[in-house]
Amino acid sequence: MALDKPYLDVPGTTIFDAEQSRKGYWLNQFCMSLMKAENRERFKKDERAYLNEWTMTEEQKQAVLARDLNWCISLGGNIYFLAKIGATDGKSFQQMAGSMTGMTEDEYRNMMIGGGRSVEGNRVVGEDGTAQAHRQPQGKH
Repeated sequence: MALDKPYLDVPGTTIFDAEQSRKGYWLNQFCMSLMKAENRERFKKDERAYLNEWTMTEEQKQAVLARDLNWCISLGGNIYFLAKIGATDGKSFQQMAGSMTGMTEDEYRNMMIGGGRSVEGNRVVGEDGTAQAHRQPQGKH
């Protein structure tokens, strides 16, 4: 039985909940394996062969190979685990976050220094009182 998830109304946001955790278990385990230098070297030497050692879906493997972090998140990846891929590639978390927003590293840094994203358009539907809050029916996720 699916739980009521009112937080699904936050535009552009994937909440890492128990369902996402289950979906991304092996993807996140792969990411954590990159904490060991020998695994990072094996991955860098032949990414596809290393990924094939993991019980990930083909789509998860493709998302990793494409370094599409938003895609990885939609497939159950947790950003704190996915950061290990960026670190393996020599990228900072700031560079990774910028790539996820379509911004350059400098644009992303300046946005964050300036107070972050505007809340306009990024609230739960109905939160500002202008529309009825919408909840997804149970079992229709």
